[in-house]
Amino acid sequence: QVQLVESGGGLVQPGGSLRLSCATSGFTLDDYGIAWFRQAPGKKREGVSCVSTGHGSTYYLESVKGRFTTAKDNAKNTVYLQMNNLKPEDTAVYYCAADERYYCSPGGWDGMDYWGKGTLVNVSS
Repeated sequence: QVQLVESGGGLVQPGGSLRLSCATSGFTLDDYGIAWFRQAPGKKREGVSCVSTGHGSTYYLESVKGRFTTAKDNAKNTVYLQMNNLKPEDTAVYYCAADERYYCSPGGWDGMDYWGKGTLVNVSS
């Protein structure tokens, strides 16, 4: 059974950093596209990053470019989202999602079949 479990969220001051992890099981990570999404209270869900199947392209939400970096470790079946220079507007529940043979588009990504339960990131002083 495909499972995704996020971790690493918490309270951090503006300008600080957090590293989120998405532990995966039940599938071969390299065969799936992996994306991070976030949703703040009262706001629509938005795609944060997307890594295409295999060695495909990686894309980021415009507002996080240069601050966030995502990486896949196929050996550990884990996907990371390194978040630097965090801002209060980054506060949200962050989700990882996956889909087999999924190729991200620079204009957006959605429709993933498998989702984790999310981890809360609270950026506040």
